[in-house]
Amino acid sequence: MELRVLGCHGGESPRHRTTSFLIDERLALDAGALTSRLELAEQGRLEFVLVTHSHLDHVRDLATLADNRCQLGHPPLSVCGTRETLDSLRRHFFNDRLWPDFTRIPSPTEPTIVYRELALEAPTLIGRHQVTAVAVSHTVDTCGFLVDDGKSVIAVSGDTGPTDRLFEVLNQTANLRALLIEVSFPNGQQHLASASGHHTPQTLAADLRKLNAPADLPTMLYHMKPPCQAEIERECAKLARSNFHVLALDDRFVF
Repeated sequence: MELRVLGCHGGESPRHRTTSFLIDERLALDAGALTSRLELAEQGRLEFVLVTHSHLDHVRDLATLADNRCQLGHPPLSVCGTRETLDSLRRHFFNDRLWPDFTRIPSPTEPTIVYRELALEAPTLIGRHQVTAVAVSHTVDTCGFLVDDGKSVIAVSGDTGPTDRLFEVLNQTANLRALLIEVSFPNGQQHLASASGHHTPQTLAADLRKLNAPADLPTMLYHMKPPCQAEIERECAKLARSNFHVLALDDRFVF
């Protein structure tokens, strides 16, 4: 399984892009940087987008992606998420006010996007990957995802603060090869992290103690807020975990 990092930050600047990962060229996970980081041909090869939750930094490029694919005449793109997340997209995003409803364009019988609802903890075949959504703790309905290609499993936390069920599921998962997990604020902004449903290094360290995994399991950190990324990295370094890797744009991994 090949993983490409398109966006991995909790905010944006010319050097930072919001959350978006590409798996085996066909499956995207979140849409914070799909059109800003992929050429048109690459956008056209996408078949599925997994959406962890409805916050704008995770869905924003669905708008421009749908527009481009519609003009290029590509087959419908499957946007996959929980019922609550898809309902938010219907009501507040592709609603013919904020953005055209591309589930009815060019026509209801030949749409640009289709919604695919995922039930929590029900492994579902998405293309050639088995995907499992697991609820995590954020300010809106949010899930992390386990993506399994039959040989390797990678897990992505989605936006979360301290949570339990994700680690319970991971502790029962064979062939786990990597965990991508968010850490958004430094310890000195714990009040803000708690209010907004995110991790600091100190809460992340406590959560990772719930995971029964080899000490060398790659643990990849993302969603750091650009103004305080350096401080977060210093605090994570003090945790002295050799398996930490801070994700950067254009990172590529094969599992």
